[in-house]
Amino acid sequence: MYRGFWYAEALDRESALSPALQGTVKADVCIIGGGYLGLWSAIRLKKANPAMKIVVVEQDRCGSGASGRNGGFVNNWWPKYLSLVEICGEKEARRICEAADSAIDEMGEFCREHQIDAQFRKDGLLWTASNKRQMDSWLGLTRELEKYNVNPFKVVSKEEAQRRSGSKRMLGGVFDSNAATIQPAFLARGLRRVAIELGVIIYEKTPMTRLERSEAPVVHTEKGQVQAKKVVIAMNAWGAQFPELRRMIMVMSSDMVATAPAKQRLDQLGFSGGECVMDSRTILNYWRNTPQGRIIFGKPLGEFAFGGKIGDLYEKPSPAAAGVEAEMRSFYPELEDVPVISSWTGPLDRAMKGLPNFGHLGGHKNIIFGIGFSGNGVGTTVFASRIIKSLVEDANDEWANCGLVEQKMKLLPPEPFCYIGAHWVRDALVRKESLEDQDRDAGPITNFLVSLAPAGYAPKKK
Repeated sequence: MYRGFWYAEALDRESALSPALQGTVKADVCIIGGGYLGLWSAIRLKKANPAMKIVVVEQDRCGSGASGRNGGFVNNWWPKYLSLVEICGEKEARRICEAADSAIDEMGEFCREHQIDAQFRKDGLLWTASNKRQMDSWLGLTRELEKYNVNPFKVVSKEEAQRRSGSKRMLGGVFDSNAATIQPAFLARGLRRVAIELGVIIYEKTPMTRLERSEAPVVHTEKGQVQAKKVVIAMNAWGAQFPELRRMIMVMSSDMVATAPAKQRLDQLGFSGGECVMDSRTILNYWRNTPQGRIIFGKPLGEFAFGGKIGDLYEKPSPAAAGVEAEMRSFYPELEDVPVISSWTGPLDRAMKGLPNFGHLGGHKNIIFGIGFSGNGVGTTVFASRIIKSLVEDANDEWANCGLVEQKMKLLPPEPFCYIGAHWVRDALVRKESLEDQDRDAGPITNFLVSLAPAGYAPKKK
């Protein structure tokens, strides 16, 4: 299976593999999924309850899913503020955003404490306009944040946007200093190591074959089973196999390319910091550099999973690599001779409002889930693990009662309408945003289809 540059680099450094599960084991908690949400939750639970027996079952290697092959952006949820207000009101939206904000420093401190060399660089987020139509697309959000004196975004000039990004395409933007970048697979493998050191039992190469929803649920695997008091579904897009979760998310790809190292060239352009950079599209362009001087550039252009069935759809070089590379080179024509050395793809669990939901699967009090991070879970899973911990402990606290728990989500249509509609909407977005690059208007049908799109990272333009 192919997971691209990030994960290959991590396995070159640390390729340890936990044994697969064989036979029957008993546990207080069984977590399905060895990615960020599963590992942060296991660590948080174990630190609070050292005697608790926690088992993690992972279908491949820890971090081999979305956690090990994303863009490495450690962002907060202030851009999601307006969507949060719609879900749970201003007071709770502010509390959630503040918790997600604090998770960034918590991650950095955790990496330092446990000597995880995840290349954590807290150099901020540059949110830009790469064409005239994108200018001031952030104003609806920032004006609302300013009403409550919580706006972290500072306006930057065209010149500063170009200087920080090293790209002449930038026309302006805003900057949030509380964001970071990491090497995502290094972080995932580091979390695995810490979890094991704390006494969490991890079984890799152990796909779940069936979840038995008995009073004490049982996780069945190919050669064994875990009998647990509580089960946590922390499977990202793979959680779509459960009927109750399937229509909460659209399983879609984000596609990435990585260049060869060219640090001196990036330094000459001014792109020498560790900023996260993105523009204001719904089909988002997002990128950053690495300490070695590579550009890692992503854009969600690839595959949708019919009925949430993933299979090996994302275990290959990106089918959209040529389009992603062309987009990258439009920002950096000076690097035309710097080769792309890797492309890859991975699934996103995109929810309609771009925010996750937490709760009890089918109302089962002992089966907990978290799903729908929509490509923005690297930092926010740190805070989300507090919600999982409280739900596992049956706590009646601020996290078990968080506004994201048991929310009434807007569901996606059933198949085949979801799959067909997703392609129509995605193609309409690409068409509209390509026209906007030329300062041209899209037609009424295209605009109607665009209006059906789920929320992206930035607020939708009216």
